[in-house]
Amino acid sequence: MRLTITALIFALSATAATAKVPLRDVPEIDNSMFSVAMALEISDKCASIRPRTLKGLSFLWELADKAQSLGYTKAEIDAYRKSEDEKARIRAKGEAYVRAKGLDPKKSEDLCKLGQMEMAANSQIGSFLK
Repeated sequence: MRLTITALIFALSATAATAKVPLRDVPEIDNSMFSVAMALEISDKCASIRPRTLKGLSFLWELADKAQSLGYTKAEIDAYRKSEDEKARIRAKGEAYVRAKGLDPKKSEDLCKLGQMEMAANSQIGSFLK
């Protein structure tokens, strides 16, 4: 009996040690998804700024490959990408980001200003805009 309990505890601790964190908690994935989402929002709301669509798509494929190299399955990646909760979280994070820049996320002209700022700064967000 004691051996069985010890084996069970060992098995559970080994499983916990190898458990993957949610993709939202992997900064190199989540921050990159945030940048793409911000670029899309800016290009959707600002008529004078367009997305670099091929660059964005290529980047997203590379990001999916990176997630898979970290051990995430296609199903886990798709669940993260399609999650309404994650979309809402990223939207809230984006609105906070815009406000932190002294701009209003509900105003198209402010999103245009942000897009220009991001492009001028050569940021990751700006790299997806033209």
